[in-house]
Amino acid sequence: MKTIRDIFAIIRSRAFLYLFLGLLFIAIILGAIFARYIFSGLPPVYEMEEYTPSLTTKVYDRNNKLIYEFSIEKRVMVPLEEIPVDIQNAVLSMEDRDFFKHPGFSVKGTLRAVINDVFTGRAKQGGSTLTQQLSRGVFLTKEKKLIRKIREIILAVQIENRFSKQEILQLYLNEIYFGEGAYGVKTAAKKYFDKDLKDLTLAQSAMIVGVIPAPGKYNPFANPEVALARRSLVLKVMKEQGYITEAEFDKANQEPLPAKRPAQKNVTGLYFIEYVRKILEPKYGMEILWKAGLNIYTTIDIDQQAVAEDIINKKLSEYDAKIAKGLGIEIPEFSDEDTANDEDSEAQQPVGNYPKLQASFMARDVKTGAVRVMVGGRDYEESRFNRATQAKRQPGSSFKPYVWMAALQKNYTPATLVKDLPTMFYFDGRNWHTFNEDDDQYSLDLASQSFVSGKNFAVWVPQNMGGKSSGWVTMRAGLEKSKNLVAVNLIDAVGIGEVIRVARKAGVKSPLAPVPALALGVSALTLDEQLEGMSTFANNGIHVQNYYIDKVTDANGRILEQHTTTEEEAFSPQNSFLLINMMKGVVQRGTGGAARRLDRPLAAKTGTSQNHRDAWFVGMTPQTAAAAWMGYDDDTFQKQGTWTGGGSVAPWWTDIMEKILAKEPKTDFTVPDGISYVFIDPNTGKLAQPTDRDKFLEAFKKGTEPKSF
Repeated sequence: MKTIRDIFAIIRSRAFLYLFLGLLFIAIILGAIFARYIFSGLPPVYEMEEYTPSLTTKVYDRNNKLIYEFSIEKRVMVPLEEIPVDIQNAVLSMEDRDFFKHPGFSVKGTLRAVINDVFTGRAKQGGSTLTQQLSRGVFLTKEKKLIRKIREIILAVQIENRFSKQEILQLYLNEIYFGEGAYGVKTAAKKYFDKDLKDLTLAQSAMIVGVIPAPGKYNPFANPEVALARRSLVLKVMKEQGYITEAEFDKANQEPLPAKRPAQKNVTGLYFIEYVRKILEPKYGMEILWKAGLNIYTTIDIDQQAVAEDIINKKLSEYDAKIAKGLGIEIPEFSDEDTANDEDSEAQQPVGNYPKLQASFMARDVKTGAVRVMVGGRDYEESRFNRATQAKRQPGSSFKPYVWMAALQKNYTPATLVKDLPTMFYFDGRNWHTFNEDDDQYSLDLASQSFVSGKNFAVWVPQNMGGKSSGWVTMRAGLEKSKNLVAVNLIDAVGIGEVIRVARKAGVKSPLAPVPALALGVSALTLDEQLEGMSTFANNGIHVQNYYIDKVTDANGRILEQHTTTEEEAFSPQNSFLLINMMKGVVQRGTGGAARRLDRPLAAKTGTSQNHRDAWFVGMTPQTAAAAWMGYDDDTFQKQGTWTGGGSVAPWWTDIMEKILAKEPKTDFTVPDGISYVFIDPNTGKLAQPTDRDKFLEAFKKGTEPKSF
């Protein structure tokens, strides 16, 4: 029979067992929860196979020259075989000597780090292998906590089981941060030495690896003495590990550190690049544009862009100097530019320091619309306002070709006589009308001023430059000499609405005021739309929009988008040719004579806005069209620095185009079917007599030639 003591012993032993089992069960449950928590924070390691670090998006010009890079992190991926052996050996020596032996983590290193953490009371990132550093950099946060350390080790083991040591080392060297905004060894070589990887010396390789633990501390530009000591340590360890000889150590140790950061190269075409960014960023999003390693193939010709920027800066600096000295700008004899007139009688002089002249310039392919050059101002870093695409300025007489095209569509010919006589317009509260002295009670004597002031400028009397008129002149002469009176009489005859329709079909999108002064360019346009519109005439009447991007591919070369040119027939080839043929005369005999030295077929139009605030020049060959503007951002008018499109912009436009067109063949505009030539008297517009000395060979649509002498 069991005693009471025996019974209690049995109970105690069972209770202990139950307690033990209970505690074990709880421990298992807690362990499972903890394990689940640990593993729930780990990403699938197979993602490493498709992992792509933040890459640089590259921008290329039309000739596939790299011209810019969009990137949050400056990084370029390179295969392991392109990374110098010295860099690989230095990394193994300093960061993970047992890299090719351990399973992803170092037992000794981990214990050493844990003991240090216990005794110091704070977590450090010591004891990590290359694989652990990689797992932390790619997948985990940089928090210095025990949980993160455990996850780091687990993930490192998984990575080691899935990838080769060479693959891990390659990704590490492309992923690690080297300071100065550089991720990966290739970018670091550029940042510190402005060199390609293959050109690095042993000393330079050692210095780059030396910054890894603390890029700020070991930066040679910020702490040269500390960086020098660190590089020496790297070389010393490499020597001890047998990677370099004593002689190589001594030679590398004598090499100086980089004294200063490599000079930043002036970036060409920043206005164009920013314009491209504004097109693509809303489409793809910032994350893709800046981090996905896209390849953007643009239309720009970076060599031509550099030429344009250089010439504009030099020429405008010369103009600034002349104005500042009170000398004004010399107007060449060939300039006979006319301007519109407004109510202002006095020029507003700038106060204090003279403002800097600004300019914009664009060139495009006539046929395709590909923009080859875009200059939005003198200095992008000083002012990021793009005067080629954002600034709306009065085009002055450079708007007149739209009026002439409207007249051609109404069966006017280049030989049609148009009135070049003073004309008064008055506004009756609803519409503008031409004053007729035979029917109206008013007298032309009222037109003693350019404008007779009223609530709506009810009476307007335009004038030619200099106030002179010629009576009646041919359409050609009116365009070549940029006659304001011819322009306003033409718009009155063909209708303001018709001129607006022509401008719209050509490519002008800005609001156009339905007033007679529209003929003189009082409605503000951007340079890019004026270039697009004029290009339509040079393209046989076919409208093609300006475009800036040929194609975009992803980091693997897959095409994301590709430009396709869309053509729209805006005007007949015959009318377009007649207009272009008259615009050629602007260069040969008219206000655009500065461009004559290009010695090639060239159609052009000058423009000067009211009170000489804006000066324009637009010119076209059969292949290339270019537009230029010059003025002040604040609309200042310089009384001593009066300029015109023909006298001040055309010269530097010509300087630029002389370089751009150097390799372009000197071909003439194609004559379409349905065009005939006859000799006319340029004064009467009638057929010329065989004995006339000043007869002119004029182009006509067949059937519209003059029939009488």
